Amino acid sequence: MKRKVIDYSIYLVFIFGLLGAGNLAYHEFLKIGTCPKLGIIPACYIIFSCLLIPFIAHILTKGKVIYFVFTGTALLIATYATIGQLFGNVQCPKTEHGFPMCYISFIIFASLISLKWILIKKK
Repeated sequence: MKRKVIDYSIYLVFIFGLLGAGNLAYHEFLKIGTCPKLGIIPACYIIFSCLLIPFIAHILTKGKVIYFVFTGTALLIATYATIGQLFGNVQCPKTEHGFPMCYISFIIFASLISLKWILIKKK
């Protein structure tokens, strides 16, 4: 029973993240400059990919390595952005209420990694 609750929690976090990152990536596609860039690639494209690929791996119940590589990469990016936002070195996109989205990304990816780790340990 606990495994199902954890599994459904992972799906909920993924759906929440995909909707948010997908919306941001869509707006970036329509209007250049919405997302900060990592090199020449908008960060929201990377974050969206780092949600979509592990989501598919989770659905197919394969690719734990893929899951952790992509969610871990996104967590590193979100951590960097969160620290940068706190110290004023990075300007993260904000919600309508002014809340930095990098904080939300940090929580999403930390949750996905933690929940998957717990799910694996329950086997």
